[in-house]
Amino acid sequence: MAVSFAVRSATVRANDLEFGLLEAGSGPLALCLHGFPDTAYTWRHVLPALAGAGFHAVAPFMRGYAPTAVPADGAYQLGALVADAVALHEVLGGSGDAVLIGHDWGAEAAYGAAAHAPDRWRRLVTLAVPPAALDPVLFSDYEQLKRFFYLFLFRDPLGFAEAVVASDGMLFLDKLWRDWSPGYQPGGHLAQVKECLREPANLAAAIGYYRAAGATGTSDGSPASVRYAGEEQAAGRQAPQPTLYLHGSADGCIGVELARGAERLLAPSSRMVVIDDVGHFPHLEKPGEVNDHILAWVTS
Repeated sequence: MAVSFAVRSATVRANDLEFGLLEAGSGPLALCLHGFPDTAYTWRHVLPALAGAGFHAVAPFMRGYAPTAVPADGAYQLGALVADAVALHEVLGGSGDAVLIGHDWGAEAAYGAAAHAPDRWRRLVTLAVPPAALDPVLFSDYEQLKRFFYLFLFRDPLGFAEAVVASDGMLFLDKLWRDWSPGYQPGGHLAQVKECLREPANLAAAIGYYRAAGATGTSDGSPASVRYAGEEQAAGRQAPQPTLYLHGSADGCIGVELARGAERLLAPSSRMVVIDDVGHFPHLEKPGEVNDHILAWVTS
């Protein structure tokens, strides 16, 4: 008889930050990192499945996403996200048998964490955002640049982005989800996302990821810039772990035609799987199929 694993809430302190998280099961760590605009609840189908396979499945709310604290130093560069993942591995008792799973920004953090601390992670699963080595292809395609309009809005130094996203009950997020996952109705899940970002400081934090990415390659000499320099450099390297990359055939954020062949930019024995008839959130749109792929990969 199948055992049902309950998902529970907890709080831990890692990398000088208080993290809220969801967890289920016990065993080797399976750390699941969410993206934008999303929350740890995005893994609600994945966590019990990983727990059933013998993992301690953990999904933190990423830095700045309530209930996780807003960092006092305002550090949102990719290096800080990498450091968070490594620190969470440490405080959660992870070992070399841990696996790392990331979607969207969580995928970018996962690539970097796996490269920065390769002895901590056995296998890697990423969804919806291919490795950074594909960026020259993405940013040279006209249609993809139109899809990336939000990147340029969020990097606007004049600060219009927060007002645009917050207006009309965060209707901007409804439209973004509709464009990214056509036909999918997020319903109550999107309401949870908006609640995580309801406070201005939390919304500014989420948008801060993009502003920090726009400043990549520059250094202001700040303590945060210096502190995460090693992690930032690692984020540009190839992760050595065999990686499963999942991409939806109808993804409206990053076109699947540009992502095809991403496995060639990953470690040997990596694999790309296109999930048919889903958009940018395949783990929510077809959880059964996606869970099967993830479990097969992390248990092999």
